[in-house]
Amino acid sequence: MRRRPAAVAPLALLLLTAAPASAMADQPQPPRPQQPTDSQGHFLNLDGTTPQPFSAVWKWAVTDRLAGRRRKSPPRAPVPTVQPDVAQLRRPPAPGEPARLTWLGHASWLVQLDGVSLLIDPVLGDGLAGFLSRNAGPGLTTDQLPPIDAQLVSHTHYDHLDLPTLRRVGAPVIAGLKVDRIVRAEGLHATELGWWQQARVRDVKVTFVPAQHWSRRGLADANETLWGGFVIQGSTATLYHSGDTAWFAGFAEIGRRFPRLDAALLPIGAYDPAWFMEQQHMNPEQALRAFGDLGAATFLAMHWGTFKLTDEPLDEPPTRLEAERQRLGLPPERVRILAIGQTLEVGGAPHMSAGAGPGRPGTAPP
Repeated sequence: MRRRPAAVAPLALLLLTAAPASAMADQPQPPRPQQPTDSQGHFLNLDGTTPQPFSAVWKWAVTDRLAGRRRKSPPRAPVPTVQPDVAQLRRPPAPGEPARLTWLGHASWLVQLDGVSLLIDPVLGDGLAGFLSRNAGPGLTTDQLPPIDAQLVSHTHYDHLDLPTLRRVGAPVIAGLKVDRIVRAEGLHATELGWWQQARVRDVKVTFVPAQHWSRRGLADANETLWGGFVIQGSTATLYHSGDTAWFAGFAEIGRRFPRLDAALLPIGAYDPAWFMEQQHMNPEQALRAFGDLGAATFLAMHWGTFKLTDEPLDEPPTRLEAERQRLGLPPERVRILAIGQTLEVGGAPHMSAGAGPGRPGTAPP
């Protein structure tokens, strides 16, 4: 029997669940590769897996909770946060300068290189769809952002595709197949990509790559839109953002096709219980395994500390990541756990920026 991966968020989430447009040019594409689909045209992972049935969601979200079988952890935890240098971020690095990466919390990043400013999975409001509040605020508000050339959306789950944020930013969207119909209602346009297809944002190349996950916005649209990650290539840096993903053999193929990844932005949270989550999310140990498969120079942790999606404590993932880093003997400068709002420059000689002023609760890790 084919193994099925689990759902991505609590039951409530499942059930829910500026630059001008001319700055982004759709590139002529070769014939679109055939995406794996089932007999009804729903997208599949590379190994053919699909989401678990509703019975598994019910078991985790309701039955196991009532029976006391779920791990208990506090709904809040302190997360390191710093005040970003907003004035510096207003000007993206010029061609030939190091790329600049700023963690905004969860899977949200401001990526700046070659005169271009990109947002990845921007979720910058107070919560998700009015029901799940943030544990920690965003690194930047939409009012503090520089002019954005494009918004990259890995998939349609609510903690990655946030329509209010996309609408407030107003920049064109790059996403997987069949996402345009979702953002069109907000007056936006999405350049849709299949796996391994590319778009350009001026001189920056963006490639949509496979991930081991799934998609949903409502009760009856599972896997109708394509999920994935992004490889971003500029003059001085090549960067990888995985989106949501479990560990899968595709990491090695991404590393083979992009053999000089300067940074891999990888998720380390939302993994407990493993029986339910490991087919769609990674724990910290699996994330470091993926890092090795990719062959990237620097690991940047994400997808932890912002939203209480699963059963582990919000502040557990970085502790486990650091323990595994030490066990593997990796140098600390290769495995980074940024504070929310913190910036790292990559490409050439990396330089860490701790922010412009005193941090909000918590401090940046060394």
